[in-house]
Amino acid sequence: MAKASSNIVHQYFKKELEGSKILVKVNPIHWKGTEIVVPENGNAEARDLDFDAEILEDLKVDGFEPSSALEFNLYYSGLA
Repeated sequence: MAKASSNIVHQYFKKELEGSKILVKVNPIHWKGTEIVVPENGNAEARDLDFDAEILEDLKVDGFEPSSALEFNLYYSGLA
């Protein structure tokens, strides 16, 4: 049987900035997530982050657009 924590539907966002791509995964229950920065040279860097309850609005104001789990996970796994 799956744990309750595995039933969380994460939200994904992306933004292009000065040739780099920024992808963000947000856990909307625990306000934790991961940010991936993919510069033009393709050497992606990921970091885990703690958010506050305003993160979804902050991402919208900062110009992030909804993205897909597939795109995020391709970069996260190094396949993209």
